[in-house]
Amino acid sequence: MAKEMIIERSLQINKAKSEVFNYLKLTKNQDEFSTWNMKDPNKKTIYKGTDGIVGFIYSWESKDKSVGAGSQEIISINQNRISYEVRFEKPMKNIAQSEFLLKEISDNKTEVSWIFRGPTKFPFSLFKFFFEKMLGKDISKSLENLRYKLEK
Repeated sequence: MAKEMIIERSLQINKAKSEVFNYLKLTKNQDEFSTWNMKDPNKKTIYKGTDGIVGFIYSWESKDKSVGAGSQEIISINQNRISYEVRFEKPMKNIAQSEFLLKEISDNKTEVSWIFRGPTKFPFSLFKFFFEKMLGKDISKSLENLRYKLEK
């Protein structure tokens, strides 16, 4: 069984790359488009550091088991890529990587790719296909929400 799950979804947004980057670099903005962040508006959130720079940590804790608890830290950032380490605490412990890739298509069109990489340990590796399908659907919906937010 594969030991890693890699999910990537992309779409184009009718905005300049600099505008998309300036919005995405602020992790707190994920509350406005990420299906996971929006699942429990009453979750407890804690911020550590300065949003938009390496070392910023966004932590969450929810009573909703599908949201759980964990943190997301910016580990690398430039005009083309924003990379995170995502540390899940509840309902199960795991560490994954997530990143946004930005590619200028034209002056007012940007392709955004959202990539999620995470280990799949046994017995969860048996359900890898199901997890990839479910997470892929959530990432696609989140990217649609992002496009709507930025193009309105």
